[in-house]
Amino acid sequence: MALTDIVKAYDVRGLVDGQLTAEVVRALGAAFADEVGTDAPIVIGHDMRPSSPELAAAAADGAMARGADVVLIGLCSTDGTYFASGSLDAPAMMFTASHNPAAYNGIKFSRAGARGVSLDTGLATIRDGAQRYLDDEVPEAAPRGTLTERDVLADYAAHLRSLVDLSRIRPLKVVVDAANGMGGMTVPAVLGGAAGLGALPLEIVPMYFELDGTFPNHEANPLDPANLVDLQAAVVAHGADLGLAFDGDADRCFVIDERGGAVSPSAVAAIVAEREIRRVQAEGEQDVVVIHNLITSRVVPEVIAAAGATPVRTRVGHSLIKDRMAETGAVFGGEHSAHYYFRDFWGADNGMLAAMHVLATLGADSEPMSQLAGRYSPYAASGEINSTVADVPAAYTRVVEAFTGRGEFDELDGLTVTAPDGAWWFSVRPSNTEPLLRLNAEAEQEPTMVAIRDEVLGLIRGA
Repeated sequence: MALTDIVKAYDVRGLVDGQLTAEVVRALGAAFADEVGTDAPIVIGHDMRPSSPELAAAAADGAMARGADVVLIGLCSTDGTYFASGSLDAPAMMFTASHNPAAYNGIKFSRAGARGVSLDTGLATIRDGAQRYLDDEVPEAAPRGTLTERDVLADYAAHLRSLVDLSRIRPLKVVVDAANGMGGMTVPAVLGGAAGLGALPLEIVPMYFELDGTFPNHEANPLDPANLVDLQAAVVAHGADLGLAFDGDADRCFVIDERGGAVSPSAVAAIVAEREIRRVQAEGEQDVVVIHNLITSRVVPEVIAAAGATPVRTRVGHSLIKDRMAETGAVFGGEHSAHYYFRDFWGADNGMLAAMHVLATLGADSEPMSQLAGRYSPYAASGEINSTVADVPAAYTRVVEAFTGRGEFDELDGLTVTAPDGAWWFSVRPSNTEPLLRLNAEAEQEPTMVAIRDEVLGLIRGA
């Protein structure tokens, strides 16, 4: 098969058996070992999908065939793999398809220190090397690498506890929907006592904590509002202070307020950014930088600037933001998709750590989550709207022509148009892999946002 079908911009993703077979994964493991070398062992972790243990074992076999030592860390969240990669200063492979349905699996690669790997920074080389091994065979190196097993969950939990102190917050009741994903293992370890850490003033109400990669209750994709309905109802029914929803590999976290309302990832990013800026400023750091991608709410750079730090606007993309975190020395980075990046976590993203910052902020005062979120949500936003179009360039051109002269154009990533008075903006971005255009719109007033959203959608869809 052609590996170009499953090797995406930032990871590998494909259908189990039909595309992502043990043979394919063994070749990818071997090619990854060639790319990163054998000076440090390769860490391999996996999520709870039924196919994950077999695929992880096949990758380990391929890496060892090329002379690399392998450390299997077993079941873990994606940020658990980043922790192992960072703390051991070792490259890593994580087997997960994140929020995708059960028929899928995939691989996220990291260089030593949890540094990202994309098509531009090594993934294309890995893909091409694996393709050669599939077409021929994986040559055995001498000596063959060794295999060891290691459990990092307790160390991971202790590290997060060291970064955010929740021991003195007011008591909070928190409903957590793990969606049968890895949050069912990490939440009890970090926020509870499963890893042997001290009790926190948190009452956790668990939902769907059983690890089950067939996702029997709902898809592990909190970006889809349909997958938040159970949590929203439970928060209200339990009289909880807030709810947390994790995706399948538990590297993203979404927040629900006490009324059952969804808190935007941009509001979360602003809350966390402000906390991280204040923390490092108190330690004497000057010239603080915070990353945000171009489709987060305008409130994010406003909060960053008001706190005395420099906001750096970037294109959308996981590995790209990791690279910008390293280049700028940014203390924090936030994305609209609920990926949150921390300098103190090797520049990698960690949904649990973001959740802990929200808990710390909420627990330090008496105001409810809806009021806290409201202070960081002053604008009306559309959320991301995807449109499948037959001719992406033609649709894009229609938008450009309609708004020429009506706003300031910016083509950092797709097209962003901002009103001359700043009262509204929108972004239209083509998908890298599908015939889609993605629209995000925001305005100072709801009717303005709706008008801009609907006009641009009509142009995109040819209506």
